[in-house]
Amino acid sequence: MRSPSEIKRVVEVRLQSYLSRDRTGIRRELLRLFVKIKSLTIAELVAELQTRFAVTFHAIASMVGIIASRIGILHALRNAEGSNTYELKEKYFDIVVRIVGVN
Repeated sequence: MRSPSEIKRVVEVRLQSYLSRDRTGIRRELLRLFVKIKSLTIAELVAELQTRFAVTFHAIASMVGIIASRIGILHALRNAEGSNTYELKEKYFDIVVRIVGVN
């Protein structure tokens, strides 16, 4: 079984690898929004990101899904309407802030 510090190192490496393939800056900005706003739906993310990038709902949903499942730093909460709200897990907050550099 891995220790908590080892898990954090693995998450950090995965996040850095994911962001190293970010040619447009969308992934980095998506993570900055989670740091600043804390709790967001896909629709809210799309609305925020469309002001600066040409993005689709499907593309943002895919990014959030990868970040939540493969990297494991987001927590999904289903609300009464059946849509998901995503939050950055508190234990990874410091890693994300350090890597993405919040303004």
